[in-house]
Amino acid sequence: MNPPDYLDSAKVIKWAWSGSKPFGIIEDTEGGSEEVFGIAICQYDDSATIYRFSCNKNWEVIQDGVYDSVEKAIAFLPEQYRNVERVWQIKN
Repeated sequence: MNPPDYLDSAKVIKWAWSGSKPFGIIEDTEGGSEEVFGIAICQYDDSATIYRFSCNKNWEVIQDGVYDSVEKAIAFLPEQYRNVERVWQIKN
């Protein structure tokens, strides 16, 4: 499932979709959890900072990380996101 062009007002640069099985699960502070189906590498206009957004099955952002390059955002994926192999797509 393709992401929208923008997530949280940041332009999607690269993305990966897990399919029917989530990449992993994120625990929240209230004892609940959410499944991660989409991962997007994004950048806000007029910013050099790169963000990695972890998204639910509706491409709603549930967690983010800040990086200084696209390569680092991809390289430093959390261990819990390794349930499904990622195939990175470039957003046109």
